[in-house]
Amino acid sequence: LARAFENSGEYQKTNGIYLYLIRYEKSRELLEHLGKIYLRAGFLERAEVIFLEILSRTPRDIGVLYQLGVVYELLHQYDKALETLEPLETLGEGVDELRNFWEFKKIEQNSELSSQDREIALVDIQSRSPSLYRHTIAALFELLHVKAWRYVAPRRSREVLDILWYLPKSQLDFDIIQSDNSLSKIYFARGVIKEIDLEQVGSSGIVNIDILAASKSAGEHRGELSFGYLCARCKHSFPIAFSRCPNCLAINSLITEEQISKHDERDYSIF
Repeated sequence: LARAFENSGEYQKTNGIYLYLIRYEKSRELLEHLGKIYLRAGFLERAEVIFLEILSRTPRDIGVLYQLGVVYELLHQYDKALETLEPLETLGEGVDELRNFWEFKKIEQNSELSSQDREIALVDIQSRSPSLYRHTIAALFELLHVKAWRYVAPRRSREVLDILWYLPKSQLDFDIIQSDNSLSKIYFARGVIKEIDLEQVGSSGIVNIDILAASKSAGEHRGELSFGYLCARCKHSFPIAFSRCPNCLAINSLITEEQISKHDERDYSIF
């Protein structure tokens, strides 16, 4: 019954059932389910208490160690999150990707470091963990958008297409954009670059960009891109980007999906 309520998103009812059951039997399974529900419902401190209680009984519980690390991550307590990796590593788990991810998040949110120091540290971590490329580009455009363009790899533009697409014009580096065919075509499709030789530029490697660019070249300017986000692990889709899948909690699993939509140019301003 509790799992039925969980599947329908009624976490309050789910919690009530588990709390009732735990009065009579504090089994590890019930405690873990309750901890997971607290985690999904956003009651992070309660989830921490539950997971620590389980680990006090069974300290080699791999699944609970991972979930406790997620709790600390969501609480932005990255030092504590990193501490959970030592027992996992001792138990034979490969944790390098997770360690790099948490070290990256820790530096990204450390306001005591200068923007330049954060840039150097984030790029260094990304060099060890290429899967953090999207995170790095997003963070650098927040910190130092002028320098961020140095790290944009046109061959990986599909991974950060939404970031590039939504950048304000004031943050565009036209010298870099126009020096690369793929970037030029993206911003021609967006309507920022007015003229381009499509035959000379060739394919961008992104089908919808090529279609939209051809449409713009033919005089149709109402095309626009919209984006959705898919988890490569659990295949759930979401309307906003994520660094950790809200459903299965996987990291570095985001796939950006773009589609062409019609942009309505009518002005609905009351003025």
